[in-house]
Amino acid sequence: MTYCVGMLLDTGLVFLSDSRTNAGVDHISTFRKTFIFEREDRVLALLTSGNLAATQALVSVLRGRLSDETQPNLYSAANMFEAATVVGETLREVHQRDAAGLAAFNIEFNAALILGGQIKGEPPRLFMIYAAGNFIEATPETTYFQVGESKYGKPIIDRVLKRDTSLEEAAKLALVSMDSTVKSNLSVGLPLDLTCIHTDELKVALHESIDADNPYFAALRNRWSDALRTAFAALPDPDWLKGL
Repeated sequence: MTYCVGMLLDTGLVFLSDSRTNAGVDHISTFRKTFIFEREDRVLALLTSGNLAATQALVSVLRGRLSDETQPNLYSAANMFEAATVVGETLREVHQRDAAGLAAFNIEFNAALILGGQIKGEPPRLFMIYAAGNFIEATPETTYFQVGESKYGKPIIDRVLKRDTSLEEAAKLALVSMDSTVKSNLSVGLPLDLTCIHTDELKVALHESIDADNPYFAALRNRWSDALRTAFAALPDPDWLKGL
């Protein structure tokens, strides 16, 4: 399984993904799930979750078509809506090719994607793309998307994230959200890929790989746990518990 989150802010975009695909007592596999498409007039980040073979095939096809002028691709898309359409239609192609074969072995075709970025001439945009190739776009009211094991990291984002949150604060929030997920779910794990994009720069401002030896993430995990314990201890007991 996996956990990926993408955030759309006034100042840009923040993306975070883990890299664990299989987890068990004696078997853990690591594969990157963040893919960057960048040139002078655009920057796009694609985060993938679901069946690894399906998402790897998708990314391979998308990359292979970047220089193909005979069909739509991520470099020929005039705007981010067209880019999301390219990804969705490519995912449908992979489904048509592989879904029946997977079903014969009782394996479900499963994929969920986050696509975000900016193409020159329009503001940054963020999309969530489903296995059927259809998608939705982030709005001022819904300014982030999650795919994969989303339930553990969602509450902290809902409480803190706003459209005017800074990129630095949003990156920290994404890491706290990921820590909550890693703490509660064995199928999500390090290393992490953190990507930040500033509005109108049309390039990646930060792409950081975070492993277990990263001192900031280790300190963040410890301080967040301590802060939660302190906040919990400071909560007053209700009157009706005093007799226990």
